[in-house]
Amino acid sequence: MISLKRDPLSKARNYAFLLLKFRLRSEREIYERLKRKKFADTVIRETLSFLKERGFLDDNLFAKNWIESRLKKPLGIKKIREELKAKGINKQIIDAQLGRLPESYSEEEAVRNLAAKRLESLKGVDTITRSRRLYGYLARRGFSSEVVTDIVNELK
Repeated sequence: MISLKRDPLSKARNYAFLLLKFRLRSEREIYERLKRKKFADTVIRETLSFLKERGFLDDNLFAKNWIESRLKKPLGIKKIREELKAKGINKQIIDAQLGRLPESYSEEEAVRNLAAKRLESLKGVDTITRSRRLYGYLARRGFSSEVVTDIVNELK
């Protein structure tokens, strides 16, 4: 008789639950973490099936929550899209979830607020350098270049 503590399937499930205890994960994230722990592919597939059947693993829910949390940071749509792609979320889910952005979300407003805060730390820097640094900061956060350019020019 196999002890449950030594059963690879139980170990994989317990490890997956440990990961999910801290935050939601994408299916690919769980797969990669189990693979890194050197679980067999069959055990990983069974674990993923088990988690999906019981609602512990849902890429749609993961994407929705990820987008909500990243908008609060705030990050731009482009950056959020890249992050979700890196987490293994397929394009259809990403597009669907980004399409459900609340009407109250305005990238221009987010950029304007973030730029105003950032300008506080750039006081005393010449105008050209300040604009360049502000543009780079906002672009790295994934905001569209058109919006960033407009806001930076507006705040000169």
